[in-house]
Parts: sequence; structure tokens; C-alpha cells
Amino acid sequence: MDELLRYVYYLYQIYFYLILIYVLMSWVPSVRESFVGEMLGKLVEPYLSVFRRFIPAIGGVLDISPIIALIALRFIYYGVTAVLTMFFG
Repeated sequence: MDELLRYVYYLYQIYFYLILIYVLMSWVPSVRESFVGEMLGKLVEPYLSVFRRFIPAIGGVLDISPIIALIALRFIYYGVTAVLTMFFG
């Protein structure tokens, strides 16, 4: 059971940092057009687009949806670990 929880934790950490790197890459627009930027966009953008539909940018410039997405990802992680613990003890 501990191995499964550790695996879920590592997946959570990896996706958390992918989102964080993708958001930081937005400060340098030319980086997003690189191969790494496009690859990260394909991995992260479907998740972030859900939050961007409901949370508009503040003043049309400041996008806080990644912050909400990271908080939601944390809740999802806690939920998955709680369910796994409940079923597999």
C-alpha cells in the first residue's frame, strides 16, 4: 500500500512542477514556442483550460487560474490518497 501511495505522490509532484514550470515559462514568450514549451503545453494546457473557462484574467492581464488549478490538484491528490487508504487500508 505504501508503494502505491508513494507512486501517487510522485505523480502529483511531477504534475505540480510541470504546471509551475509552464506558468513560469509564460514570462518569457519565446520559450513557449520551443520544443519543451510545446510539449509542456500539451501536457498542462488541457487541465488549465478547465479553470481558465471559469476564472477570467484580472484586468485582462493577470491570470490566476493556475493558482486555483494547483490548489484543486492538491485536493485531488488528498482525495485519491483517502480513497486508496479506505479501500486498501
